[in-house]
Formats: sequence, C-alpha cells, structure tokens
Amino acid sequence: MQSILPNAKHRNHNPRPALPQSLAFFFHGEEMTSLYEIAAAYREDAHRLADLDLPPEVVTDTLDAMSGELEVKAQNVVFFARDLQATAAAIKDAEEQMAKRRKAIENRARHLLEYVQGCMETAEVQKIECPHFRLAIQAKPPSVDVYEPGLLPAEYMRVPEAPPAAPDKKAIADAIKEGREVPGARLVHGTRLAIS
Repeated sequence: MQSILPNAKHRNHNPRPALPQSLAFFFHGEEMTSLYEIAAAYREDAHRLADLDLPPEVVTDTLDAMSGELEVKAQNVVFFARDLQATAAAIKDAEEQMAKRRKAIENRARHLLEYVQGCMETAEVQKIECPHFRLAIQAKPPSVDVYEPGLLPAEYMRVPEAPPAAPDKKAIADAIKEGREVPGARLVHGTRLAIS
C-alpha cells in the first residue's frame, strides 16, 4: 500500500482540503478500501511529517488535510500520538542510560588521574614532561574540613531559606467541595481525552 503522501489523484468528487502550500509538493493520495490501509498510510505519512521538524500548526493543518471521517481521523491521530509517546519514552530511557554511563566514565577518569598523582607523590616525582602534556604536583588552596559539625558555633552555620509558600490545591478543592468559600480560588471543570 502506497503512502497518501506527490501527484495527488482523487477518484471521487470530494477531494481532500488543499495542503499548506509549503507541503503541497510532498503528498499524494489515492482511494483506499480498508481502514487498516488508511491507518497504515496515514501513520507512515505522519511519521514523515514528524521527521520534517515542522511547526506544530503546519503539522496540524496537514493532518487535517490528510484525514477523512472523524472516527478514522481520531484513530490515526491517536496511533501517531502513541508512537510519539513511545519514542519519547525510549529517548528518556536512553538519556538515563547515557547519564549513568557519562557519570561512570567521569568517575573512571578521575580515579585514573588520582592514581597517577598517588604514584608520583609516592615516588616523590614532582614533574613529568612528554610531547603531549606536562604533569606537575601542585599545592591546592586550603580547604575547610568540617570533621565535627556539632561543635561549630551558630555563627558559622548557614540556615537555608524557606521555600516560598505554594497553594495547597487538594486542601482548597476539599474546602470548596464542602461548601466553604476560598477567596482567590475556584473549582473549574474541564474535559480530557480518555484512551482505553
């Protein structure tokens, strides 16, 4: 089954809405006989849209132009959204794995440099020169070692600032549901898309 994305050939008298001019060259279409074929081609084209890194409004306009019946459109858009969610989850997992790997590599590099420093200090070698770099044992600025925090006078203790107050939305909701008035707050009723 070919994609519905150029050379549009409409065999009916109700062609799809025109695509955004910037994308008109990119799509083509033909009649499809099954919902499965429509969905497969739609998702393929939606993925190609995502790869173009277009503004959200252009993607929305293009999906509108590609869609047919509301039920088919809704199904295909949700399939596309789920694919994006799965991709995002995979990227998040990869980010976490890469962060762990980066930290492990950083620790390994630090340990290796500490090993070189230890070896030089044990051998009482202050400098090592090579064509690529120069190593030298240098004194660091003095650092404070707080070996017993409980003995420190209060003047040397830093108390962190309290975080700014934030609305307790659960308490506010409970109060309003019980009939109490909460100045500056109200309950609002919205809708959400449930997928089951």
